[in-house]
Amino acid sequence: MRTVTIDVVTATVPIQITPGEVKQRLDAGEKVRLLDVREMFEYRQAHIEGSELIPMRSVRQALPSFEAEDAPLIVFCHHGMRSLQVVNWLREQGIERCSSMEGGIDRWSLEIDPSVPRYV
Repeated sequence: MRTVTIDVVTATVPIQITPGEVKQRLDAGEKVRLLDVREMFEYRQAHIEGSELIPMRSVRQALPSFEAEDAPLIVFCHHGMRSLQVVNWLREQGIERCSSMEGGIDRWSLEIDPSVPRYV
């Protein structure tokens, strides 16, 4: 009997995603979970419709909800630095279906939805 080895290539989720790509996925009706890791005072100033606020400091406590999630996570913050840290940490915890939105809500406001206020 001959043994055949097959290399399976698995699709990986990119660590970062552009606001345009997020918009395309939402417009296509894809089920995604938009996770805003900013602070409440920032969320009050501007937020993306349908996003869920879990401040960065609270992500560890919310880990079980991410583990149970079927939909990919798209994580964002103001400019994309905190969200990238969160995505890296989530991947270390075994949550592979997550991406950080490049440029955060600020880039979303500039490129996708100017009705979302920009702030300093």
